Amino acid sequence: MPQYRRLDCPGATVFFTVVTAQRRPILTGPAIDLLRDAVRAVQHAHPFEINAAVILPDHLHMLWTLPPNDDDYSNRWFQIKSRFTREYLKNGGAESTRSASRERRSERGVWQRRFWEHVVRNDDEFGAFCDYIHLNPLKHGLAACPHFWPHSSFHTLVRKGIYAADWLCGCRGERPPLPHHPAIESLIGE
Repeated sequence: MPQYRRLDCPGATVFFTVVTAQRRPILTGPAIDLLRDAVRAVQHAHPFEINAAVILPDHLHMLWTLPPNDDDYSNRWFQIKSRFTREYLKNGGAESTRSASRERRSERGVWQRRFWEHVVRNDDEFGAFCDYIHLNPLKHGLAACPHFWPHSSFHTLVRKGIYAADWLCGCRGERPPLPHHPAIESLIGE
């Protein structure tokens, strides 16, 4: 069995990809409020800053900064996924077929077992991951422009002046070239 090693780096900024079981598109319907509630509850109990986020039907990306003496993002994700799963199933959500392995471990069929993370090393990576997060709905054909996707931190970051409201907008007929971040794309398998 492989040993999964998580980097211990208190106060780190970390990029995450979390995926539903069998990539079922369950996150952007009524369940999105359950997901937001789970994140808020865990964030209240175990503080962390959400720098950027996007929720798509079958996966999400988030960029978090942990408190200075804290590196326990794994437990936070465990709690978020557990809270969401409990409420989702209680509210009539259906899970995917569970494998024998999931049955033995008493795991529900709502999320993939693991998540992918990358500790952000510098400001260039931070900016590239923010761009990647806000471009993701375009990449998956879910929105024509970043401002059209409602389940994203893009709108908050526009209000804060970090992104222009028309960043990569194609509403006037021609979209500027998409940013290309080869190092990030190679990290996440794009």
